[in-house]
Formats: sequence, C-alpha cells, structure tokens
Amino acid sequence: MEKQKRITLNADKRKVIADVFQNHFEDNSKFKKAWQQAKDTYTSLRKEAKIRMEVLIRKHQPQEDVDTIRSMNNKYGDSGGQLYHDNCFHVQNSTPRMDTDYNGNPKEIYDDVHIKFDSDKEFLISYYRDEIKAKGLDADYDVRLGDNYDKRNPTYYNAESNIDKYLGYGSRNDVSKQHSFYKDVWDNDFKLWVIGTSYCHSRMFQTNEAEYNWFKSFEVAKDNVILAHKNLFDHVNKKMEKLKLGLKSYRYFDQAKELADKLGVVLNESILDAHSSMALSIYSPTNLADLLTDEVEQTREEKIAIAKQLLQEQQNSLN
Repeated sequence: MEKQKRITLNADKRKVIADVFQNHFEDNSKFKKAWQQAKDTYTSLRKEAKIRMEVLIRKHQPQEDVDTIRSMNNKYGDSGGQLYHDNCFHVQNSTPRMDTDYNGNPKEIYDDVHIKFDSDKEFLISYYRDEIKAKGLDADYDVRLGDNYDKRNPTYYNAESNIDKYLGYGSRNDVSKQHSFYKDVWDNDFKLWVIGTSYCHSRMFQTNEAEYNWFKSFEVAKDNVILAHKNLFDHVNKKMEKLKLGLKSYRYFDQAKELADKLGVVLNESILDAHSSMALSIYSPTNLADLLTDEVEQTREEKIAIAKQLLQEQQNSLN
C-alpha cells in the first residue's frame, strides 16, 4: 500500500487554517454569546425608548404647540417660530444632587444624559460586526489598535475607508451600486418635531429620577454593545496569537489537523483545495461577467474583498 504524501504547509495554507480556527473560537465563545445578548438588549430597549421619549417631549412640548408654530411658519416664515426634526435629545433629572463649586460652596447639580437615536460609527461597526466580516471587511480594525493610535498605518486607514463606504460614511458613488446604507437607516429611523433650534444641547427635557435612570440604562446598553465587541476580539485575539506561533512551527497539514481534533475544530484537507481554486471561482463566468460590466474599474481592495468573501462562503459550505 502506497504511503499517502504529507501536505506541506506554506504561508497561504497557514492563513486558511488560522481562519478556520478563528471562526471556531468565535462561534463557540461565551463572549460571542454576550455580544449577541448585548445587541438584543439594546434593540429591545430602543423600541421602548422611542415611546418614552415621545411621551416625555410631548409632555413639555404638546403637539398642539408644534402645530401652532408650524401654522405660524406657513404664514410668517421663520418669524413664526422655530421647529426642528431631530433624533438627538437631553434628558435631565428633576431631582438635584448636592455638590460644591470651585470656592467650596454647596450647590445643586441637575444631571442629564445625552440620548441619540442617530448613527454612531463605532456603535454600528460593533452592532453589524458579523455582516461587515461577511463582506470581507475588517470589522476589528479599530479595536485591534486599542488606545495606541500611533500605530495607525495604511492597512488601518484602508480598512477604515472600506467600512466607511459600506456603512455610508464615505463616498456614495460605490461600484457595487449600493443604494441603502446603514447610516441612513439609523439616521432616519426615529425623529420628532421639537420646538427650538437645531442644536441638540438646547433641548433639555426634565423628568423624574426613575425615568432619568431608565434613559441612563438605555445609553449604557448602547455602550455595552461596543464593549462586548471589544471583549470578543480581545478573547479571540489572545488565542490567535498563540495559534499563529504554533502554526509557524508546523511544517505539515496533519500537525494542524491533530491540533484541530484535540480542540474539536472541524478541519479538512478540502479547505486547502478550496483555497487553491479560489482564483478560478473569482473568474468563473458569472463573476467575470460582473467584473467586466462594472462601470468603474474595481480597486485592488475591492478585488481582495471579493476573494475573501468567496473563501468565507466556501469555508461555510464545508463546515
């Protein structure tokens, strides 16, 4: 019986294997579950926050007052009063707390919380992390940097630019002809007519302490989505740093396979075959036709993103 030839690893094959391990580490992590739970919690509270905010604002600014100013606007223009359609508000606690001024004298402080229903890029990246990754984009580019902004490099800025375009913060003449962007969806999801200027800080709506604390918890729920994303990345990244060091020392595929079996990771030789045939998949008749009919030549980054997406789809079909 002929002895089966061992598969020798190279940098590309190690990268494919590392991606399989990373998907396993993420999908089976308690931090991934915590991230999903944080998203679900925020989504649920957001629905309730819309109702509570409208009740609070209409308590201070009744609809009939808004209608009156609108009627005056129609008759006298801007001299009739100011109305603004907005999704940014301040909620203030009607119960003050005692503090001291710079002279040490006691004074009352009315705390407030800034509530925004519009798009926030850091939040949207965390909220749509899986969707962004599925497009072959690096949803972790910013959390990977941490607070070390001196290490921002061309790779960082390329990742940022690609995600900006995907979410709708960048140029809108995208070769993908995307017409709907998450930024627009969130910006237009919830707005109320308020009396006053366009400046968010000028709209301070006071409420009781219990209601104020509820809105604080709603804002914390938003921050928790970002924090859960960071925790997930940190957890998986620590594992991946060790894994990549190990893979560098492996010369053959069966060594990586033995490690995968010990960790319960599904790793088959076919994943390497899929990787080696990736170029053929990119230039299949359908995909090649799409490339040739684009009105604008695709950039190197866009072609890489297509390749990564195809590879991800192939990996998913094998698992």
